[in-house]
Amino acid sequence: MADVRDLICYPIKGCAGTSMSEALLTPAGLAHDRSFMVISEDGVYRTQRRDPRLAVIRPRISTDGTRLTLDSTDAPGRYGTLRIDVTTSAPRRDVDLFGAAFKGIDQGDDAAAWLSDVLGTPSRLVRVPPEHDRVSDGHTPGPTGYADSSAVHLLSRASLTLLNRRMAEHGAPTLPMNRFRPNIVIDSHPGPGHDGDGGDWAAVPHAEDRARRITIGSAELGYTKLAVRCAVTLVDQELGARQGPEPLRTLAGYRRAPGGGVVFGTKFSVVRPGKLSVGDEVTVQEWGDAEA
Repeated sequence: MADVRDLICYPIKGCAGTSMSEALLTPAGLAHDRSFMVISEDGVYRTQRRDPRLAVIRPRISTDGTRLTLDSTDAPGRYGTLRIDVTTSAPRRDVDLFGAAFKGIDQGDDAAAWLSDVLGTPSRLVRVPPEHDRVSDGHTPGPTGYADSSAVHLLSRASLTLLNRRMAEHGAPTLPMNRFRPNIVIDSHPGPGHDGDGGDWAAVPHAEDRARRITIGSAELGYTKLAVRCAVTLVDQELGARQGPEPLRTLAGYRRAPGGGVVFGTKFSVVRPGKLSVGDEVTVQEWGDAEA
């Protein structure tokens, strides 16, 4: 058996996440997840790959999505706390996400000034417009906001435990789960069986890679692809700075994808929206073959 151990929403793409005890799963992922994005003055998305200081920004969004609060863990109090009323009626502007053209609703000069100060480079904040129609690719396509690809990223504690064990073998320190920025963290819940196809399947590292249909609470997820990892995993999420070659160096030794790159964690689209809670049982309705 497996259950949900953490639910994390990232209101602003590339910024810190917020752990929740329960969350609404919408067709585009956890409610408000990656519904905002920091961009350059010419509309190009900002990412921790180029702007690691995004990690020190702690956004909080109200349940109804109408109020956004921005704080920073870097020199607490230096930048102050900014609270803005979210607008969905301002003019749309062109934004660039991985070279693709989309629209964003600019959230005003106060947010732009605050972000520019923290990041040290001119920046603005945009929100996904209600008419946003981006669809992810993969085995089960589905709507998504400003996430890198699919709506939901799921990772098991067993997979992280194995990675940390392998890193420790050559003297590298262990890493926390937040290096990988998942939305749903699962762990094994002892029960009969231990074979990866039933029973205590989540105790098997990377068993989530073979899950094709998952139900959690009243919601259902469909597999899209494995999560290809990039330089964001090198960023210490507390310091907002790169910290050496791990975990990519170790992952390259045992988690290379046939098509290139290293993979860790699994991406899903939302087949059936619903409510998720920490402690919910995670049930695999359909298994497939591992792709890495």
